[in-house]
Amino acid sequence: MKLKTLISEKRLKLRVKQLAKRISEDYKYEKDTHLLIVGILKGSVIFLSDLIRYMTIPCKIDFIALRSYDGTKTTGVVQHLLDLHESPVGKNILIVEDIIDTGYTLEYLKNNLLTRGPKSVKICVLLDKVDCRKVDIKIDYKGFTIPNKFVVGYGLDYNELYRNLPYIAVLEK
Repeated sequence: MKLKTLISEKRLKLRVKQLAKRISEDYKYEKDTHLLIVGILKGSVIFLSDLIRYMTIPCKIDFIALRSYDGTKTTGVVQHLLDLHESPVGKNILIVEDIIDTGYTLEYLKNNLLTRGPKSVKICVLLDKVDCRKVDIKIDYKGFTIPNKFVVGYGLDYNELYRNLPYIAVLEK
């Protein structure tokens, strides 16, 4: 396997700071409830960690585990492996995901959370593969639009490898 840098560490850091600033601005007047940030395990962990470090508003974090990939291929079926510990009732929720391609996982999660009585549910993704979209889902905060290539790094993996790269790379055979 060969790695080719797609998004540098410097570009990632700058864009994450910009997203954090925008999210903080959008929620700064929500005094009655802290923002509940829901990270989708495992890929979002690094992005979520950096994002909240730059935010200027109080927030809580929780995690959910979903799976829809086997190696480099999507299965088309979303498996719910771990649920939230925090109740979403009456809360502003921000789903944080590393990448969106078909949209099935985020559509599933957003619809699931909406049935639990939150005040609002928005979505923040680091990477968007627009050309792969199978469902129409609104992305409220987006880092980068990328081509339909398999990418790793900054939390994204190939069979649990490469998550620790500080940049986004295309994995080539």
